[in-house]
Amino acid sequence: MNEEARIPTHIWVMAGVRQSNQQGIPAMLRRRGEAMDGLVYLKISLLDGHAWVLTRQRDLDNRLTWVSVPRGEKLSEEDAESYLERAVQRDPDSWIIEVEDPQGANPFA
Repeated sequence: MNEEARIPTHIWVMAGVRQSNQQGIPAMLRRRGEAMDGLVYLKISLLDGHAWVLTRQRDLDNRLTWVSVPRGEKLSEEDAESYLERAVQRDPDSWIIEVEDPQGANPFA
């Protein structure tokens, strides 16, 4: 098993939020999920009424990667919030992190 899979979710999420803020990219934890292995959603607010919603998944080589959901395109803020609400209803153990970056950079990548 690869090392990044062994790090509990709560540790890498909080480290990522702290690091993002130190780099000048505002980040906040909006929803705390299951501490050891909860699914993580990242909302990147573009500050123009749009946002990206990403989730961390394994690729075909079993590496953790970020995937844009639900359609691989940016969403309106309202659609992004609706998507996240539905995601939490499906899986109450999910985490939600939000960052603000007009460039749409993922500080967790």
